[in-house]
Amino acid sequence: MVERRPDDPNLDAIFQALSHPTRRALVEQLAGGPKPVGELAEPHDVSLAAVSKHLQVLEDAGLIEVEQDGRVRRCHLDGAPLSAAFGWLTRYRVFWEDRFDALADHLENDDQ
Repeated sequence: MVERRPDDPNLDAIFQALSHPTRRALVEQLAGGPKPVGELAEPHDVSLAAVSKHLQVLEDAGLIEVEQDGRVRRCHLDGAPLSAAFGWLTRYRVFWEDRFDALADHLENDDQ
């Protein structure tokens, strides 16, 4: 079994959190800056309780931080986990580019 260091991002949790379209939309909203939960919920056709559950998943994955400001809960995006996920995906970009280049070469040679 592979042990993760406590400071390593949990890619499984990050990708699971980003697998839902509402959560991806919330992340996009937060990319513009911190927002209160009520403002985040406005454009979505779901209850405030449902948005709160989505935010909890994002928080558990380390993608957002939620701070209490009086009666208002304000959410902030944490870009570090997104950067870790991007880094993991980038490693496979080279793999696919090589495959597509090989396919293009094959198709060009097949036409001749």
